[in-house]
Amino acid sequence: MFFTPPAKSVYDFSLKTIDGKDVKLSSFKGKKIMIVNTASKCGYTPQYEDLEKLHKQYGKKLVLIGFPAGNFGGQELATNSEIQDFCKKNFGVTFLLSEKTSVKGEDINPLFQYLTTQQNPDFTGDIKWNFEKFLINEKGQLVHRFRSATKPMDESITKNL
Repeated sequence: MFFTPPAKSVYDFSLKTIDGKDVKLSSFKGKKIMIVNTASKCGYTPQYEDLEKLHKQYGKKLVLIGFPAGNFGGQELATNSEIQDFCKKNFGVTFLLSEKTSVKGEDINPLFQYLTTQQNPDFTGDIKWNFEKFLINEKGQLVHRFRSATKPMDESITKNL
């Protein structure tokens, strides 16, 4: 049995993109990162449009990553290709999407286990619904967390970019 030291920042994690590529979050050092748990069949799904606007407007200094998840009412499509097609066709999504993952419960993605326990000025604890947003600074630390109802282009987000 060997010990894995606790993560010091999001740079200790990687993800598999929706099209199967491995990406280390450390490759985004020096940029802010916004991590959002997404779903295709949710009342908040139209936020994809503003997420794309955010990506286009702030993309030089912000990496936006959507993490499709079916944890809340099974509101995500079944396969990665269905999710990718839905996002492109309906919202023109060009920002980074991970493969479908779990953001709470026993099978929680380790990145979300880390993010939901990090101190920040807003709140900690389990994700309550789709489209919660985590803002990471240029050093890989969580600096703000926003609930689902906060729209991506809201000033409470953009003033931190």
